[in-house]
Amino acid sequence: MSITMTDVVSIVKKIIDISIVWLVIYVVLKNIRNNVKLSLIFKGVAIVIFLKVISDIFGFTTIGVLLEYIIMYGPLALIVIFQPEIRNILEQLGRNQLLGRHKVLTVDERERMVYQIVNAMDYLRKQRIGALIVIERDISLGNYIDKAKKLYADLSSDLLISIFFPNNPLHDGGVILQGDRITVAGAVFPTSSNSKLSTKRLGTRHRAAVGISEETDCISLIVSEETGKVSIAVKGELFYNLTMDDIRMMLIDELRPKQEDLVSEDEAVENEEDIYEEDN
Repeated sequence: MSITMTDVVSIVKKIIDISIVWLVIYVVLKNIRNNVKLSLIFKGVAIVIFLKVISDIFGFTTIGVLLEYIIMYGPLALIVIFQPEIRNILEQLGRNQLLGRHKVLTVDERERMVYQIVNAMDYLRKQRIGALIVIERDISLGNYIDKAKKLYADLSSDLLISIFFPNNPLHDGGVILQGDRITVAGAVFPTSSNSKLSTKRLGTRHRAAVGISEETDCISLIVSEETGKVSIAVKGELFYNLTMDDIRMMLIDELRPKQEDLVSEDEAVENEEDIYEEDN
């Protein structure tokens, strides 16, 4: 049985077709994982479908009818209710970068970046100077960069401290880091509407840190002006009142690529620890 050129072309088309479908599914699932609000929507839809299957299996008529109405009109309701979240997800698809700048840094460059950030935060917390530092990862923060004051300066603890020093024109808002460079200062971020956040304990700076971490995969670092406590927000979750060692280890872990090309994960951690000890 001979294979003609037409058969080959047909097979290639089917392979491309299936690959595109899987690529779309992968991108959608990746964005769902990185967005807290969309992940909640996805979980809700999955629960409804699961309950519908259970009701069909066991013959639960009443719940089955209700779920049919939900499935029938649910998509329209989701579009209306969660329109802002859906818009944000579509914007994220356009802002996704093939390779975040933090991933092209060497182990030495990443550790020195963490060292500068930790030094600055340690000084700011002791002096009770409020600060918000946001580190871009795979999802671009271009929308916020465009509206802030451009710096494009090499990262240093002295520069970070001077930016947030009281009465400095740039101290309001947040700083955005791309790789080991300070891109902008005075950036304004959306505040989180998460009802679980304590409004008495947390101010606008903390809510903005959580808000931008809900919309993107960035790392948000906060120094409280009132208490001097330091915190990190990642993927919509706030880690409040951490030690400086906690901050350093979390930064090292979050900034490290998932797969090291030249050394194993354990070896990378040991190298980074050695570099930090040398700097101290």
